[in-house]
Amino acid sequence: MITVLLIAIILLAICFAGFAIAILIKKNGKFPELHIGKNEDLKKRGIGCATSQDKMEQAKAKKSLQFKQLTLLEKELKSL
Repeated sequence: MITVLLIAIILLAICFAGFAIAILIKKNGKFPELHIGKNEDLKKRGIGCATSQDKMEQAKAKKSLQFKQLTLLEKELKSL
């Protein structure tokens, strides 16, 4: 059991060292952007962050609801 654990730890250490070396060797060495909203390739394809899209849709729904309420109020005022 301990040997399997040690082997797993050694493999993880090798992987982390590989990531660190790759970042140091690259010209603009940095971790790749994992957030969907900031990924340029996904933006080109029209794919966005689900959270951001949800917020935009909720804002649209709220505006349309307010607009409907205003028109109903105007109709009521005209009938008086």
